[in-house]
Amino acid sequence: MKKLTVVLMVLALVISGAFAQGAAEAPQTAPVVEDSLVAKAQAEGELVVYGSCEEEYLSAACEKFQSLYGIKTSYQRLSTGEVQAKIEEENGNPSADVWFGGTTDPYNVLASEGFLEAYDAVNASHITKDVYKDSQNRWFGIYTGILGIMYNKDEVARLGVDIPKDFADLTDPQYKGLIWTSNYNTAGTAKLIINTVIQKYGHDEGIKYLVDLDKNIQVYTKSGSGPSKNVGTGECVIGLGFLHDVITQIVDNGYDNIGMVIPSSGTTCEIGATAIFRGAKHPNAAKLWIEFALSPDCVNIAKDNGSYQFLVLDNAEQPEIAYEFGLDPSNVIEYDFEDATNNIKTYVQEVMNALAASGAATDDTTRFQVK
Repeated sequence: MKKLTVVLMVLALVISGAFAQGAAEAPQTAPVVEDSLVAKAQAEGELVVYGSCEEEYLSAACEKFQSLYGIKTSYQRLSTGEVQAKIEEENGNPSADVWFGGTTDPYNVLASEGFLEAYDAVNASHITKDVYKDSQNRWFGIYTGILGIMYNKDEVARLGVDIPKDFADLTDPQYKGLIWTSNYNTAGTAKLIINTVIQKYGHDEGIKYLVDLDKNIQVYTKSGSGPSKNVGTGECVIGLGFLHDVITQIVDNGYDNIGMVIPSSGTTCEIGATAIFRGAKHPNAAKLWIEFALSPDCVNIAKDNGSYQFLVLDNAEQPEIAYEFGLDPSNVIEYDFEDATNNIKTYVQEVMNALAASGAATDDTTRFQVK
């Protein structure tokens, strides 16, 4: 066991070095920000954040920003789908200034609709790959996480079902009523699942797969992290979601009865992002937030607040525990962001229509949860 631990630690350091280009030695420096921007932001005196990462990290990030700059910072935790709907409804008069966390498919939709403000962030120079930011600087990546399968070891053994190895396995009738995923209308995770399936199997076969999968699904949670929060208790036997959320349940909440599977045929990564809403009432505070979010001051506290995503900044400290669980952010299929941006609204409607046509009660909010 000691030898295995040493091997894992060495492997973690090697991969981490390649991924973050020396992030393990990252200095704990404050964000690089012009004094004039800080002064303007402090004159505005307030910032309102919509957050789609987990609330513990969202709260910690807002508290850190407020303590660094003396700017009153309030937040509301919403799923990415909820933020998208809210910003579209507010139509250029947003009730928040910035968005923090959550997968980028909804960010790309709002960017294409003109609801995100472009900003040439100084600290964006630390982003390690072009894919981790919008080409027009309307959003910036801060972390990435692997989409996968999770399961309750005890319940799988008790029920005598196989551990699924790939997405295709999940349509097997042995899993009827055992699977949880997230609501395609409310969760960015669910939208990523749709795009992933369509990109893997093709449009028609992808939608057919989701209809077949529906026969085995017990609950569609409002938020993408919903399955992970219920798999440890056994209420959810098998779930679809991000595997860093499973690490949180194992490490922080003590559910060592959860297993993780990286789908054998390949999977995708989310890119968690941050952005400024067009029409923000505190535009300078919003710009200062972006600089903060793209700095070690913000991202390095994620692992101390239940968030174990891989970080996409070259001066950040990677959460080594994610590597110890065998996750690797480079081991994913190439994701077509343009197709996802252009078509996800249509895809969601097509999937929901196909589910309804197959007999699924898509208006049943106890199954397709919205709260």
